[in-house]
Formats: sequence, structure tokens, C-alpha cells
Amino acid sequence: MDFKLRESGDVTVIRLNGDMVGGPDATGLSEKLHELLEAGRKKILIDMECVRWMNSSGLGILIGAVTTVRNHGGELKLLRLGPKPGQLLKITRLDRIFEFFDNEELALDSF
Repeated sequence: MDFKLRESGDVTVIRLNGDMVGGPDATGLSEKLHELLEAGRKKILIDMECVRWMNSSGLGILIGAVTTVRNHGGELKLLRLGPKPGQLLKITRLDRIFEFFDNEELALDSF
């Protein structure tokens, strides 16, 4: 999995690409989130449109991300969650801790 960042106003959009299966993926995203938070970027939107698959380590990546952002007084929301990752979040009931959007404009306005 890799990711690209862009800014839309005061929201940082992180577009993930590939499978979320842990390993170096978790470290890279976590490091980037810490950099953003230290720079005062506390509104994070993770675009998951290109994430095809996610396992339990991928869930851990998301849980770690939302915990880190919230502990720094920020907000993290998910955009365009695909069917398989969405199903996994529902089965594990982790869909209760994230705010989801299918439309980027609505997601950005929600901050």
C-alpha cells in the first residue's frame, strides 16, 4: 500500500492505494500522521477508494490512525470505503468509531 497527500483548505486528504495488510504500510502512514499533527494539520480525510483488501493488520492501521489523531485533538474521517474493507469494519463493529462518506465534497464540508 502506498499513499498520496493533498490539501483541501484546512483538511489533509490521504489517498491510499493497494491492500492494507500491515508491515511497513503501518509505519509509513503512522509517521506521516505524526508529521501532519505536529504541523498543526488536525483534520484528516482518508480516501480508501483504491483499497481493495484489508486484513486485521489493516484494521489495526486504521484504529491506530484514528486514536493518534483524536489524542492530538483532531478528526479523522473515511471516504469512499470499498465493499470488502467496509464489510470488515461492519463485521468487527468498528464502523461505530469512524465517520464515513461516499462524496468528497460532503466529507470536506463535515469538518
